[in-house]
Amino acid sequence: MTETRLRDQICQFGRSLFERGLTPGSSGNISVRLDDGGWLVTPTNASLGFLEPARLSRLDGSGHLLSGDAPTKEIPLHSALYETRRGARAVVHLHCAHCVAVSMLPEIDPKAALPPLTPYYMMRCGATALLPYYRPGDAAVADAIRGLAGKYSCVLLSNHGPVVSGDTLEAAVFATEELEETAKLYLMTRGMNPRTLTPEQVTDLAAAFGKSKPDTTS
Repeated sequence: MTETRLRDQICQFGRSLFERGLTPGSSGNISVRLDDGGWLVTPTNASLGFLEPARLSRLDGSGHLLSGDAPTKEIPLHSALYETRRGARAVVHLHCAHCVAVSMLPEIDPKAALPPLTPYYMMRCGATALLPYYRPGDAAVADAIRGLAGKYSCVLLSNHGPVVSGDTLEAAVFATEELEETAKLYLMTRGMNPRTLTPEQVTDLAAAFGKSKPDTTS
């Protein structure tokens, strides 16, 4: 896909996510890794609903700004996911309400932040990790993501929101949307002892769609 088309796609997906209330105000950011090792990334303090293709930040492979507006302060978390998820070509970070709510609950397992409630959660997300709170833009979050050793494509940042990688921007967006829907289902059924997918069903889906299984070991 050409850089021009990727710029348009970032703006289209950003507007869609914003208009559906998945990331309010100027929150959230999107990046795409280019064939030359550089990135396109949304600018700092930019609303995803009102992005302009020509003003997206163009970075080189070392993260230095080449053109466009100044990039999001969340570059460290994007960089760490690209570093540890070698097949990743896009990263989406939102402040969607249900994911943020789940990230604040005391019972959440850091190695399996959400149970396998639906097949599409396993197909698009696999397992989801929960990381401790870091100040937005704190470079220390990169070390925390590196500590996951590339095992998770979906990560919840405590009291903050999800960050999701994918092999295309479309895949990353769809996985983020599925993560938010699963968080919503979890909150709707919390305390009701819902029937989750069986271990055999989870294993089958993980194998069929190349996703990691939730780690429920202590």
